[in-house]
Amino acid sequence: MDIKIRDGEDFIRLGQALKKAGLAGSGSDAKALIQDGAVKVNGEAELRRGRKLYPDDNIFFEGETVRIIK
Repeated sequence: MDIKIRDGEDFIRLGQALKKAGLAGSGSDAKALIQDGAVKVNGEAELRRGRKLYPDDNIFFEGETVRIIK
């Protein structure tokens, strides 16, 4: 699945990307998933909900892969 960064912006934050991909229903859901260590960015566990994601970054969660595109 691909997630597009909004026009005029250079990045999307991890919590926002999880919501946009439908992997988290709310910001608090995204926060819990991230803090539990269930989310990886570019193959490494990420514990920061505010992590900035740029084009070609990849999110991995429960067998799903989400690629960030411009």
